[in-house]
Amino acid sequence: RCQGLDYIATVMHGVDIEGLHFNDNPQDYLLFLSRLHKDKGAKEAIEVAKKTGRKLRIAGFIADQAYFENEVQPYIDNEQIIYEGHVDPEFKKELLSNAYALLHMINYDEAFGLGVVEAMASGTPVIAMNRGSMPELIRSGETGFLVNSIDEAAEAVQKIASISRKKCRENVEKRFSVDRMVDDYIKVYETILEEYKRESEKQK
Repeated sequence: RCQGLDYIATVMHGVDIEGLHFNDNPQDYLLFLSRLHKDKGAKEAIEVAKKTGRKLRIAGFIADQAYFENEVQPYIDNEQIIYEGHVDPEFKKELLSNAYALLHMINYDEAFGLGVVEAMASGTPVIAMNRGSMPELIRSGETGFLVNSIDEAAEAVQKIASISRKKCRENVEKRFSVDRMVDDYIKVYETILEEYKRESEKQK
């Protein structure tokens, strides 16, 4: 939340769960799916892949050319570290559902993470830096792991097999559906109308 603003409620985003492919039998790659910028932690994702010896597929548009050229491109070998480019929605869904885990190694306090929720809806656990909204999205040990360093992330990769991909999907169905989001917004509107009604009656 931004300091100085008066909030009436927090309404979490909802995602089109049915439009995301659930997959209980992933491939062996880790996934970074976001814009290529220091904030999003592509460099850190590469370091985790190197530490664990796992393949990393990177997808997203280049938001900072200098960052990409200095911190990402030198490690792209198209064998272990692969850059898929800025992918279309269907390929994105494929990457999400087939990934062993999503790496979300953010370097800032992110307000939300749509990609994080979309990954879990696809059955893919998420390893994320314990910052911003991540503790609200990820249930550590159940739908992924919250970590505080690259070493902790590498350790979490070794524990991903303990996470039920089915539970990842079920968690999103329960907490991040479009219907739940709509219901929450309606409650907010009802609260506002009720408050307006009370204020109007006071002024009579």
